[in-house]
Amino acid sequence: MSGRKETVLDLAKFVDKGVQVKLTGGRQVTGTLKGYDQLLNLVLDEAVEFIRDADDPLKTTDQTRRLGLIVCRGTAVMLVSPTDGTDEIANPFLQPEGA
Repeated sequence: MSGRKETVLDLAKFVDKGVQVKLTGGRQVTGTLKGYDQLLNLVLDEAVEFIRDADDPLKTTDQTRRLGLIVCRGTAVMLVSPTDGTDEIANPFLQPEGA
């Protein structure tokens, strides 16, 4: 076994592609992944933050804020997913009202 640690994520395939990043505290940004390191620090270009709902900070609204070039600290990254090939679907576990 080598002394080098392997990361669980292989982010190399997402470089120069669109990604969505969820951060601790409820923040959510999308942008083009320009770089990363072994600590999962991410560099995103053309980043856009989705503004959170004032009543429920864990929900995002349709409002956005352009951030440009940013660094997401690896300790705050909870989720990284590609923006291409993903679609939002209805929640299959949501009970219909009146049931």
